[in-house]
Amino acid sequence: MQSAKSEVQVDTPEVRVTQWRLAPGSATGHHIHEMDYVIVPVTAGEMTIVSPAGERSKAQLAAGKSYFRKAGVEHDVLNESAAEIVFLEVELKP
Repeated sequence: MQSAKSEVQVDTPEVRVTQWRLAPGSATGHHIHEMDYVIVPVTAGEMTIVSPAGERSKAQLAAGKSYFRKAGVEHDVLNESAAEIVFLEVELKP
Protein backbone atom coordinates (compact mmCIF):
# COMPACT_ATOMS: atom_id res chain seq x y z
CA MET A 1 0.00 0.00 0.00
CA GLN A 2 1.36 3.43 -0.88
CA SER A 3 1.73 6.27 1.64
CA ALA A 4 -0.84 9.03 1.96
CA LYS A 5 0.42 12.54 1.24
CA SER A 6 0.39 15.20 3.95
CA GLU A 7 1.13 18.93 3.90
CA VAL A 8 1.32 21.06 7.04
CA GLN A 9 -0.52 24.29 6.22
CA VAL A 10 -0.43 26.03 9.61
CA ASP A 11 1.85 25.40 12.59
CA THR A 12 1.62 27.84 15.51
CA PRO A 13 2.01 27.42 19.27
CA GLU A 14 -1.77 26.88 19.45
CA VAL A 15 -2.66 24.69 16.46
CA ARG A 16 -1.31 22.58 13.58
CA VAL A 17 -3.37 22.13 10.41
CA THR A 18 -2.39 19.33 8.03
CA GLN A 19 -4.00 18.51 4.71
CA TRP A 20 -4.14 14.77 4.03
CA ARG A 21 -4.63 13.29 0.56
CA LEU A 22 -5.29 9.55 0.36
CA ALA A 23 -5.21 8.25 -3.19
CA PRO A 24 -6.99 4.96 -3.81
CA GLY A 25 -4.88 2.20 -2.26
CA SER A 26 -2.97 4.50 0.11
CA ALA A 27 -2.70 4.61 3.92
CA THR A 28 -1.50 7.00 6.59
CA GLY A 29 0.44 4.29 8.41
CA HIS A 30 -0.09 3.23 12.01
CA HIS A 31 0.02 6.24 14.36
CA ILE A 32 -1.09 7.60 17.74
CA HIS A 33 -2.67 11.04 18.00
CA GLU A 34 -0.76 12.93 20.68
CA MET A 35 -3.16 15.90 20.69
CA ASP A 36 -6.92 16.44 20.59
CA TYR A 37 -7.93 16.96 16.97
CA VAL A 38 -10.70 17.89 14.55
CA ILE A 39 -11.09 16.30 11.11
CA VAL A 40 -12.64 18.50 8.40
CA PRO A 41 -13.46 16.41 5.30
CA VAL A 42 -12.90 18.24 2.02
CA THR A 43 -14.30 15.37 -0.03
CA ALA A 44 -16.96 12.79 0.73
CA GLY A 45 -15.77 9.22 0.92
CA GLU A 46 -15.28 6.06 2.92
CA MET A 47 -12.14 5.36 4.94
CA THR A 48 -11.12 2.04 6.44
CA ILE A 49 -9.86 2.33 10.02
CA VAL A 50 -7.57 -0.41 11.34
CA SER A 51 -7.08 -0.69 15.11
CA PRO A 52 -3.80 -1.82 16.72
CA ALA A 53 -5.40 -5.29 17.14
CA GLY A 54 -6.14 -5.43 13.40
CA GLU A 55 -9.89 -4.85 13.71
CA ARG A 56 -11.28 -3.04 10.66
CA SER A 57 -14.18 -0.58 10.52
CA LYS A 58 -15.54 1.85 7.94
CA ALA A 59 -15.86 5.61 8.47
CA GLN A 60 -18.09 7.68 6.20
CA LEU A 61 -16.94 11.21 5.43
CA ALA A 62 -19.26 13.97 4.26
CA ALA A 63 -17.62 17.05 2.78
CA GLY A 64 -17.63 19.87 5.34
CA LYS A 65 -19.01 17.73 8.20
CA SER A 66 -16.31 17.88 10.89
CA TYR A 67 -15.74 15.59 13.86
CA PHE A 68 -13.62 15.75 17.04
CA ARG A 69 -11.46 13.14 18.76
CA LYS A 70 -9.45 13.20 21.99
CA ALA A 71 -5.71 12.56 22.11
CA GLY A 72 -4.65 8.93 22.36
CA VAL A 73 -6.50 7.54 19.33
CA GLU A 74 -4.33 4.83 17.74
CA HIS A 75 -5.00 3.50 14.24
CA ASP A 76 -4.09 3.26 10.57
CA VAL A 77 -6.33 4.94 7.98
CA LEU A 78 -6.69 3.33 4.54
CA ASN A 79 -8.42 4.36 1.36
CA GLU A 80 -9.80 1.18 -0.16
CA SER A 81 -12.23 3.08 -2.39
CA ALA A 82 -11.83 4.15 -6.03
CA ALA A 83 -11.78 7.91 -5.31
CA GLU A 84 -9.23 10.18 -3.61
CA ILE A 85 -10.05 11.22 -0.03
CA VAL A 86 -8.98 14.68 1.15
CA PHE A 87 -9.36 16.05 4.68
CA LEU A 88 -7.85 18.62 7.03
CA GLU A 89 -6.58 17.52 10.42
CA VAL A 90 -6.62 20.35 12.99
CA GLU A 91 -4.53 19.44 16.03
CA LEU A 92 -5.12 21.48 19.19
CA LYS A 93 -1.87 22.05 21.03
CA PRO A 94 -1.92 22.04 24.85
